[in-house]
Amino acid sequence: MSSTRTESLRRHGRNALQFGRFALVGGSGVAVNLVVLVVVKRLGPHPEDAIAALQPTAFHVRWYHVYSTIAFLVANLWNFQLNRWWTFRSSRHSGWWKEYWPFLAVGMLGQAIGLVLLTLLMHRGSVLSLPTGLLDDSSGFRTRLYWAQLIVIVVVTPLSFVLNKLWTFAAVRTHHLAAVPQHPAAEKELEHLGVDEGDVV
Repeated sequence: MSSTRTESLRRHGRNALQFGRFALVGGSGVAVNLVVLVVVKRLGPHPEDAIAALQPTAFHVRWYHVYSTIAFLVANLWNFQLNRWWTFRSSRHSGWWKEYWPFLAVGMLGQAIGLVLLTLLMHRGSVLSLPTGLLDDSSGFRTRLYWAQLIVIVVVTPLSFVLNKLWTFAAVRTHHLAAVPQHPAAEKELEHLGVDEGDVV
């Protein structure tokens, strides 16, 4: 097997490992997201009550949009901390604020897409509307909002991973490589960080 093919396989393997870690962190973030969603839903008005009309459409800003956004902000911060420390191991290579703002921006993009999907899942006139017969809000497991939020998270996660790997946590793959001397010990450190010299652009 050629060295180029071997390096390519190693790079794909590391990407798969990072995505696996990202997914595990995301799994814990799902739990955080849903717990926060349950809490704010119980404390606030009915999720489907309208706050403001989006003229000239038939859609409204509803309380479930607010609840989803609050849950996102808390889970986003949780995910950032774990991804910074474990998935991309960038905590030693870049400042907290420097990485958090891109991570939040990526998350907000995902949240904007997610709110559109959430609306389509919750709006009773939408072709994607979740069934109200089975999901009649009679219990936690039959609450439409919880299932809609879960679907949104599953759809948005792959996009968030790609954008965060390429942008937010890029410090692990860029200027810090130039500071590492070409030495076997340095290669081990790069491998420990999940960084391949061929990843540098």
